Amino acid sequence: MRQAKDQGWTTPVWRFLLVAVLAISMMSPAQAGFREQAKRMHDRLAGVPPSDEVLLTMEGMLAAGDERGAALEAMKNKNFYNVTLKNFAAPWTNRDRSVFVPLNDYIATVIGMIRDDVPFNTLLSADLTYVGNTGPAPSRNNNDHYAQLERDNVDLSLRANLDAVPQSSVQQIPPSATAGVITSRAASKAFFIAGTNRAMFRFTMVNHMCNDMEQLHDPKLPPDRIRQDVSRSPGGDSRLFLNNCVGCHTGMDPMAQAFAYYNYVPVGDTEAGELVYSASGPGPGGVVQDKYFNNDLNFPQGYRTPDDRWDNYWRGEWLVDEQRFRTGQNDYLGFSNQLPGFGNGAKSLGEEIGNSRAFAACQVKKVFRNVCLRDPDLPDQGMVNQLTTDFMNPSDLNYSMKEVFAETAAYCKGP
Repeated sequence: MRQAKDQGWTTPVWRFLLVAVLAISMMSPAQAGFREQAKRMHDRLAGVPPSDEVLLTMEGMLAAGDERGAALEAMKNKNFYNVTLKNFAAPWTNRDRSVFVPLNDYIATVIGMIRDDVPFNTLLSADLTYVGNTGPAPSRNNNDHYAQLERDNVDLSLRANLDAVPQSSVQQIPPSATAGVITSRAASKAFFIAGTNRAMFRFTMVNHMCNDMEQLHDPKLPPDRIRQDVSRSPGGDSRLFLNNCVGCHTGMDPMAQAFAYYNYVPVGDTEAGELVYSASGPGPGGVVQDKYFNNDLNFPQGYRTPDDRWDNYWRGEWLVDEQRFRTGQNDYLGFSNQLPGFGNGAKSLGEEIGNSRAFAACQVKKVFRNVCLRDPDLPDQGMVNQLTTDFMNPSDLNYSMKEVFAETAAYCKGP
């Protein structure tokens, strides 16, 4: 019988090439269809798979080019509010930056503001807190109200279950003394307790400017507002102060003075405790808390806090001899030219921080990390910068965090 001619396909060389081609083709990324993109968006935003009906709706929106609509559809799921946003905000409420904390007034306020499209630049200044309609009444000295909401798995996507009230009515402080989540009970318990109130400033920078004090270190600014408790010769070496300590305190101490009338007073070893605001005193707003004079003999010639007047030295420094304004190295934080850069109390300081470009950029980066499951890298910077600009623009996103989540989910939906 005549045998078929060997075409060479069974030789070892050809077999190797065939296997290599198949392997490469299998490694090539497949193009995701609209259904796969919709499922990915829903998983990233809500943390749970979509129902068949929602998936079909989102798929149709993506096919029609409505990426924003598809993202907003996913955000209707209660888990976006009860789980995703709860875990998003939880690390901002404690010094360990842990997500494993109960629902509290700080987290509930973040959830409510995002749900209701309240401009997020007021997060650190508004007379606003969110409360539920069931369980124990909201209290200034315990977290029972919010713990019960979480135990009951109340749907926080519904305004009927979580709505805004004046924070001043719950915390029992003057409306002018409220400063959004800064004066929430959870933040007060974490950052106003004991110490010298510098913790509140430092963690506000970490959580809402995405910079710790090491990144904001500027030893060239004047040290005239550094308090008495800071030794000018730590360990007997003045160089440590001049090269290290001074760089943080020159910017921090003049701004942390905004918190001079605030303290958190715990009740024994229990979870109970409340924010205290010294509303009456010889000054325009109150009397400075004793903690501002802790260790005042470390350097008696240092600054002794007289009131809650704060100044933002990071904006720069007026050089008297040269009659010019020197821009500081932290000018990149982008503080608003519509604000004076000084004021009294936590509310005006919250406005200063909340209207900076660094605040807006920080929120965008945190959302990107939460939705895209990674930090933005170099190819993403154009999108992040544009979204930050749009976020700050009153005629565009107008500080809507919900829109930032939608835009980011669309960007990271996959090819």
